[in-house]
Amino acid sequence: MSTRNLFSRLLSMLILCSCSFSSAASAKDKDKNDIKHGLLINVDGLHALDLAGFVDSHPNSALAELSRHGITYSNTRTPANTDSFPGLLALVTGGSPISHGLFYDVSYDRTIFDPTNTTCAGSPGNMMVFDESIDLYNSSHVSLDVIDPSKLPRHLDAHGNCVPLYPHSALRTNTIFEVVKAAGGHTAWADKHPAYDLVNGPSGTGVDDLYTPEITNVGGFDATASVVCTVENDQKKVKAILNEIHGLRHDGTPGPGVPAIFGMNFQAVSVGQKLAKDNADGSCTDDVGELNGQPGGYTDGAGTPTDVLAYGLQKTDEALGKMIQALKDQGIYQSTLFIVTAKHGQSPINSVKVDKPGHFGDLVAGLPDGGTHPAAIAIVSAANCATGSCGFVADDDVALIWLQDQSMSHQVAGYLNTNANALFIDEVMAGTELKLRFNNPLSDSRTPDVIVQPVYGMIYTTSTKKNAEHGGFSFGDTTTHPINASARSNSSLSGAFQESFQRSVRNEQPTCGNFVATQTAVQSSNVGDTVAGDVGPGSYFFDSCGVGRSVQFRIGEARYPICRSHRHCRLLDFGAHLG
Repeated sequence: MSTRNLFSRLLSMLILCSCSFSSAASAKDKDKNDIKHGLLINVDGLHALDLAGFVDSHPNSALAELSRHGITYSNTRTPANTDSFPGLLALVTGGSPISHGLFYDVSYDRTIFDPTNTTCAGSPGNMMVFDESIDLYNSSHVSLDVIDPSKLPRHLDAHGNCVPLYPHSALRTNTIFEVVKAAGGHTAWADKHPAYDLVNGPSGTGVDDLYTPEITNVGGFDATASVVCTVENDQKKVKAILNEIHGLRHDGTPGPGVPAIFGMNFQAVSVGQKLAKDNADGSCTDDVGELNGQPGGYTDGAGTPTDVLAYGLQKTDEALGKMIQALKDQGIYQSTLFIVTAKHGQSPINSVKVDKPGHFGDLVAGLPDGGTHPAAIAIVSAANCATGSCGFVADDDVALIWLQDQSMSHQVAGYLNTNANALFIDEVMAGTELKLRFNNPLSDSRTPDVIVQPVYGMIYTTSTKKNAEHGGFSFGDTTTHPINASARSNSSLSGAFQESFQRSVRNEQPTCGNFVATQTAVQSSNVGDTVAGDVGPGSYFFDSCGVGRSVQFRIGEARYPICRSHRHCRLLDFGAHLG
């Protein structure tokens, strides 16, 4: 199978596996050999509301052009939870934490060891840190844009050796990059931290040209304090994409040609949404204009962007325009599937809803019985655990709790529900409810014992720098608006998926199908016929509308599919191993 056909097939699979991914194709185009390249652009934080408003007010923009050429979906959702790692992995693996095993860039694994424990001695269990802190830095606190192995958690490999756990090794599923590369295609990706070695997949070699200019230097310059400097960091990656469109490597040196699949992450919109005050610390010396000192986010609950956010949107769009023009100049615009999506949104949109009462463990400790109740002590102990097997609490606009004593999860959940008002909790997930969404924490070393979703607008932090965050399950975190476009439409294969998927996201009656009724309960020809049930791993076919366009793929894992009615079917958790 050619790489271009393989890419079309893989994108089609991802449509079904990731809520924020869908086909760009027009079903009218029957040529399966149109698409030779796939350009995947992730714009962190981009809501459906942001995209619709920008296109409406900027009809000549790059986003407007892509919208006209392709398909946009206004009712899509990112996976929950909405941290950057699971969000990106949904796009490049088609899976969720059930299959790929990663909940956050800083999480916990009950089988690993502290970076300093080079013999893996003692009881296992430690934080699994894959953020900017694992970079190799020079004496001026400037990242060298590579990972420092001495800062990685340790684990026992298949031979019993105590070795560093790289992000790509922590991934339990393969990636689209690995599959395309195995078929002979060239691959490239650019992102914000060296920890995005993650996209290499378990092989460690899935991406031929990986470029990760650090955006947040620990103890040094943090570009995200300013939307202007964030744009400058984005521009490094944009230049890499432009070089790759010209057949070069990201740094402009000779390359093997235009990648079969490549892409990048934009941060300016996300930073523009978050900033309480642009360049508050004055660290961005290029940020001296009218944006300096201005608030980010939105001016109202209707999603009107502030000048700071508008700047991030505008500069992102200008960069997309450069990519479009470069593709046209190279004569490959017609043969490139151009995908713009967001791996997460941001909450809250309405700034009056923002509340930052403190970190979750501190709030629990401050309750009247926070120092005496066994459940409270278990939570506080996990939150205060700096290293080792004593548990962990990760919090943003969500709280993930790994307990040292997992037998206390039921008691902890009950305690949190009792104190829900004092702790600003909307929902506590544990036990059966948690297992409906994720793996059983008693058998999966990475699944939290308890997950807390706070009320909308609540961020468990004391930070004064940001007024929005992501990571949780809220509407603002999960609602995105992908555009998938090609100047000439994609293959009929992807078109088949688009035809059915587009109707489903509009909440219309599913059109057709023989896509494993026991898994998705997609309608048969008889309206009202629905089937729901558990699905085991295996190979299945999706037949679009009975017109003979079908694709075979393999389901790696599935958990508790539910069909609510013939107009609304929902698969709570689904992960596919591509290949």
